[in-house]
Amino acid sequence: MNDTAQKMREISEKLDKDADDLMFIKDSLEKSSQLTHNMVTILTSFENRLRQLEETILPVHKETVTLQKLQENIENTQAALDHVLNYHDAVRDLDAVIRDGPSGGKLEQYISHMGQIQDALEFFSENNPSSPELSKATQLFKTGKELLQNEFRNLFTRHCNPVPAIKILDMLGTDDELPDSASVTSLNQLPEQALEELSEISKWLIGPGKTHDFMDVYYQIRAQTLKKSMEGLKDHLSKKSSGSAAGSYSPLITSGRLHKSKDAPNKRTSTLLRPMARKGAANKLDPERRPSSQGVESQGHVDPAIESYLYCISGLLKLMQCEAQLMSHIIPEEHQRKTFDKIIEKPLEMVSQDGEAIATTAKRAVIKHDYTAILSIFPVLKHLINVKPEFEETLSGTAPGTRGKLPTLIASLETTGAKALDEFYDVVKNDPEKSNLPKDGTVHELTSNTLIFLENLLDYVETTSAMLMAQKDPAFAISNKGNDMENKKKRVANYVAKILGAVGLNLDQKSKSYSDQYLGVIFLLNNLNYILKSLQRSGLLSLVVHSKPDIERDYEEKIRIQKTEYSRSWSRVLQHVIDGSKPMAVNLDPSKMKDKERQQIKDRFKGFNQDFEDLFKTHKGYAVPDPQVREDLRRESKQMILQQYTMFRDRYVVTSFTKNPEKYIKYTPEQVSSQIDHFFDISA
Repeated sequence: MNDTAQKMREISEKLDKDADDLMFIKDSLEKSSQLTHNMVTILTSFENRLRQLEETILPVHKETVTLQKLQENIENTQAALDHVLNYHDAVRDLDAVIRDGPSGGKLEQYISHMGQIQDALEFFSENNPSSPELSKATQLFKTGKELLQNEFRNLFTRHCNPVPAIKILDMLGTDDELPDSASVTSLNQLPEQALEELSEISKWLIGPGKTHDFMDVYYQIRAQTLKKSMEGLKDHLSKKSSGSAAGSYSPLITSGRLHKSKDAPNKRTSTLLRPMARKGAANKLDPERRPSSQGVESQGHVDPAIESYLYCISGLLKLMQCEAQLMSHIIPEEHQRKTFDKIIEKPLEMVSQDGEAIATTAKRAVIKHDYTAILSIFPVLKHLINVKPEFEETLSGTAPGTRGKLPTLIASLETTGAKALDEFYDVVKNDPEKSNLPKDGTVHELTSNTLIFLENLLDYVETTSAMLMAQKDPAFAISNKGNDMENKKKRVANYVAKILGAVGLNLDQKSKSYSDQYLGVIFLLNNLNYILKSLQRSGLLSLVVHSKPDIERDYEEKIRIQKTEYSRSWSRVLQHVIDGSKPMAVNLDPSKMKDKERQQIKDRFKGFNQDFEDLFKTHKGYAVPDPQVREDLRRESKQMILQQYTMFRDRYVVTSFTKNPEKYIKYTPEQVSSQIDHFFDISA
């Protein structure tokens, strides 16, 4: 019962609480409904007010937009009018400025003003072709363009001066008036400011100005300047060469510079195939003589006229390179090659004509059989071949006629040289001057001059090879396989060997022309020895072995044969002191010696004395310029005669074969030796 009452009480309390909660919810719903009603009322009122505002503002907004468009149109119209007026004002306001020209450091501003005039011109042309302002703008633009062209001409003319010869030589690093420490300077032909202004004018003229006339002005001025520079260089070198050589350098170019070189012919070659003093030929055998390939300093110089020409070639190359560099700053790239071609035309033609004149002179000399002229071709041709790659690079893109000038000149010189080399061989082979034989059997001028000529080929192996190729002789048609330089050396070696062979045959014939057999032997000995020593001394031997590996041994054998042949000249003397391999058979006992035996001894001593004196008288007049060969001949003569004579004299000096022994026994062995020491000595 109690539990039931308790549960009912709890249920009754829960029902009371739920009733209270329900009442609270009803009150909240009523309040929420009231608030919702109030909010709907407010929103409805706001909506009504917005509708009223829209109905009021929208017409005002539409009117404002219309006004804004009107204002914008007015501003655009005003801007357009200002723009048009600016064109009118530019023509009017800049008239005086444009007509005054760009001088006085106002170039940048002037070009800017010309831009304004151009804009005005384009505007009037497009929008009002009949406007009088178009005519004014056109005339003013034309005037401004002419003034810019005049400024280009004046500025260019003012700063384009011929390059002094000293400066050209300074660039080449060769002028002997400059200190050794002077560095090669680059050629700045125009001030930097002037170069910038010319570049600006050029860009405007080729662009807005739409004219190429200034390029004609450019090439005319630069062509004249380059021509005067070259003429000045020629005059300078001509004046220097009139007093001395143009410099102590052989002008062969390396990377645009000229340097000292051994590639210069010896001045002694001016006597080629012309008479030379015997003493001079003998002196050639002096062991202290320096080889011809030791350099210009010890050998003399290239002919001044030729050396000047070589300087002109290198000078022109350097100036052309400078012209190309200068032009790159002023002339548009697409027009540079054509303009460059016009600039260098006359100077290049001048140098080419000078080279052709050298070739022509050499051709005339060859026709007259004067082969000295060929030596002037060697340095020219070698120099041209050396600078050819740089010339080709510099002249790249020019007209074919311009690019072909140097190859044509090279071909002409090679042909001339080839003909001269070929005819030189014929002259050496067929030299008829038998009456011009040296009376003392010394070195013939043909030998010495030929060797001098051949020694000069050492300095020009590649050049000579090119000449020989032009001959199209099978003997010089070396295969192109292998080392190219080795092939060139072999080609020249074949020619040298050919010349030496011709000299040998000619000398052999000449030696037979002597009435004195042994003088002919001495002549041949001297010449063969001179050839061998010259080959060894000059360095020719190291070249010729490419063609004849055994040539040194061959000459040594020929010399040995001639020495042996000379020893036979003692046979007349020896026959008096020996009888075969046995001494003369006589009784040495004076008491038993017969008159016939005494007379035999007398005749032998008398014959020895007479023939020895005749031999001495003859042989002391022989010339043997080489000290070593001279001593060898004397020594071998002593070895041949002294022992035999000593034995002969000692055998009979103790006998009383005569009452006057001093009449027959005139010489002691020492006196014979002393006499032999004076062989080949005309002063004895």
